[in-house]
Amino acid sequence: MKLSSLRNATAVALTAMLSVGLLGGHAAAAPEKPSKVTSITKEGRTWHLKVYSESMDTEIAVDVQRPADESQPAPNLYMLNGLDGGEGTASWKARTNAIEWLADKPVNVIQPIGGRGSYYTDWIKPDPQLGVNKWKTFFTEELPPLLDDTLHSTGVNALTGLSTSGTSVLQLAEAKPGLFKAVAAYSGCAQIADPAGKQFVKLATETWAGGKVSNMYGPDDSPLWAENDPVIHADKLRGTQLYISSGSGIPVMDDVNYYLGSAPGPTGAVNLALGMVIEAAVNGCTNNLKGKLDGLGIPATYQFNPVGTHYWPYWEQALHESWPLLAQGMGV
Repeated sequence: MKLSSLRNATAVALTAMLSVGLLGGHAAAAPEKPSKVTSITKEGRTWHLKVYSESMDTEIAVDVQRPADESQPAPNLYMLNGLDGGEGTASWKARTNAIEWLADKPVNVIQPIGGRGSYYTDWIKPDPQLGVNKWKTFFTEELPPLLDDTLHSTGVNALTGLSTSGTSVLQLAEAKPGLFKAVAAYSGCAQIADPAGKQFVKLATETWAGGKVSNMYGPDDSPLWAENDPVIHADKLRGTQLYISSGSGIPVMDDVNYYLGSAPGPTGAVNLALGMVIEAAVNGCTNNLKGKLDGLGIPATYQFNPVGTHYWPYWEQALHESWPLLAQGMGV
């Protein structure tokens, strides 16, 4: 065989080996696709975005309410939804008038849809029921620069969340200090590493959403629980403008009428009891967070309501009351 032919044969063989992999005979993995905005559908001032997430290898729906004056750059106000991630009715849009109330504010209102039961965190492995969850990566690394580029925003962000996402917003702020200039957490239980906190996460993720927290942070003795506990790492909130609120769990008549009227028979009474117990527990978590922040000398605005259960009218009111702090953080 001629030398040139031998060289060509060798090159072909090497190329073939590399294409199938030297071990196991499997084809090489397809190159990773970068995160990007894949489509935009405009409906008046609402832009419906599809955003491909490299970390989750899927498209995420993100609705954006644009400011009335789109000619000027505006900051981004992220509004995280409740337990179902906005996939059902546990959303700002479905349960409140918050989006309409924000319509005259000079901000982009960012409404991600997805992440049911995920706590918007990075899970250690896929869940048979809830799939792949890398929401911390999505919200801190992938989505912000894409929105800045797509919306021509100011690059300044604020973040709000309620109930389970009231925990998430504190975790996200600690994961990347400075990304969110102002954070408002309504009725979120910040402590997740102690037995009571773990139980709260399990109740939400397992009992209500059908997932397994072992796929989120691992077993109860995994160090990931402490690594993702906002109270333990409260020092990372220094420099972030904070608004933190909760109720006492004591119902008023409007609460009673809501729960008993929204479900027939004993179910309404059970839901009322749950709303009372959950908010009372959240109130304890919130007081513990306050104690930690006070000990660190980190200022925050607190609203401890003497009454109130775990449901939407209180969170909508808290949004109104926290708006001056959020606006200041966004520079509007």
